[in-house]
Amino acid sequence: MKLILTADVPNLGGPGDLVEVKDGYGRNFLLPRSLAIVATRGAEKQVASIKRAQQARQIRDLGHAKEVAGQLGGLTVTVKAKAAGDSGRLFGSVTAADVVDAVRAAGGPALDRRAVEVPGQIKTVGKHAVMVRLHPEVTTELDVAVVAS
Repeated sequence: MKLILTADVPNLGGPGDLVEVKDGYGRNFLLPRSLAIVATRGAEKQVASIKRAQQARQIRDLGHAKEVAGQLGGLTVTVKAKAAGDSGRLFGSVTAADVVDAVRAAGGPALDRRAVEVPGQIKTVGKHAVMVRLHPEVTTELDVAVVAS
């Protein structure tokens, strides 16, 4: 199945890329989530304009992504978990949305929760490393301290 990506898909491509994927992957994952559109003759003509717009944004975003990475580097983020047991194990887990809210509360920049990659699940109190993918070329590691409230 030939598709044109409308968003950045890890290990597949970026917006405007023409990709060939298996029918089930395209029909059951990419199309329902609006990550791609079916490649028709009319849509293929729009690929050039999508790529030009993507390149213009990407050049501007690279400098901005490095600036945001610098802001995140000097930031201490604390996430207050709702409840924890005696051994320090949380009743639930810390999600990417919780990390984004904590960054915003600490005075950091507004992030997209999809840019935050929480390794597995954070289910214990303490310090944890979280990856933030700001741009395809810029990733930064953010230390998150989880405390029980």
